[in-house]
Amino acid sequence: MTERTHLTKLVDSHIANFITDREPILASIAPDLAPFGEFSRNLLSGGKRFRAQFCYWGWRAVSDDVFSGPNGQSARAEQEFAALVELCTALEFFHAAALVHDDIIDSSDTRRGGPAAHRRFESVHSSGSFSGSASAFGIASAILMGDLLLAWSDELVGDALGLLDSTASTKTRLEFNRMRFDVTVGQYLDIFEENAWPVVPESQHLDRAERVIVYKSAKYSVESPLVLGARLHGASEAQLDSLRAFGLPLGIAFQLRDDLLGVFGDSSRTGKPSGDDLREGKRTVLIALTRQTLSSGSKRIFDEMLGDPELTAEQISTLQATIADSGAADRVEERITAYVDTALRALAAADCSETSKIELSRLAGAITQRDA
Repeated sequence: MTERTHLTKLVDSHIANFITDREPILASIAPDLAPFGEFSRNLLSGGKRFRAQFCYWGWRAVSDDVFSGPNGQSARAEQEFAALVELCTALEFFHAAALVHDDIIDSSDTRRGGPAAHRRFESVHSSGSFSGSASAFGIASAILMGDLLLAWSDELVGDALGLLDSTASTKTRLEFNRMRFDVTVGQYLDIFEENAWPVVPESQHLDRAERVIVYKSAKYSVESPLVLGARLHGASEAQLDSLRAFGLPLGIAFQLRDDLLGVFGDSSRTGKPSGDDLREGKRTVLIALTRQTLSSGSKRIFDEMLGDPELTAEQISTLQATIADSGAADRVEERITAYVDTALRALAAADCSETSKIELSRLAGAITQRDA
């Protein structure tokens, strides 16, 4: 069994066991809380575990320890590895919370091929013949589910830190706190750009779209997990800087790929309707690059259509064609290649284990050359 397979199995098992352990607590309060456990398990049973993998290989980049089971290492190494698994699991819970809240903000109906959390709670309302608005109930309940997932994530971080010495614990906590801050303000910047773009100078659209990528996605998707894993083992500042130099451009490339999939992705692969970002009016790098090429008349029509939740399949196709014909998709592909090249050059020069470099290179390909 490879290290990455072993890690995935451990994290999957830990997620399942954590939720199973919390379900009796929910039930002891009220049986009506059962959906929190059920919907959390459903959401967390999917996903590629990219953040857990980056956390693990951030740790392995500065550590020679490979977990081989009980008694396969020193007691200290086993304890540190146990903390690592807790931290990897915490990242998956944090990601799940972000997805729940993101789907509410974007009014997304689906996630990973199934109903989004607020739609699941909406069904609870409808099937129970409750009074009031099913939609309002679904949104309010999903907000609380996201908050609960955040609380569980923090609980797991606390469990991890309890296994570390005080220095590693403090630095790891500060890194996790900064990651949460970055994602929160990045999410707001995303909302801000979707609404404020008409009064923002045209010359700033591209830079502002890139800023959203950095803070909403790139840091917490790649950079922070890498640094968290390395911090846990007590990495030097030079090692951390080299991991950041690899992680940030790779995280940007990852989100640029996501933006392309949000417009052109196959719904059977992405688990979300094709063109979903167009209905949501996402002001991405792809959109900024498209608008740079359009005449004033074409730009006006493009802007009127973008963000209309009632866009038909034909209108989605029209917008997709406009974007493709503008050359913007090709320019985003070029940016992805350039960011990946920058990341891989930083990785090659990093003071990290050769095994981790091989695996991190593989991960770089996996997250930027995907169709889902």
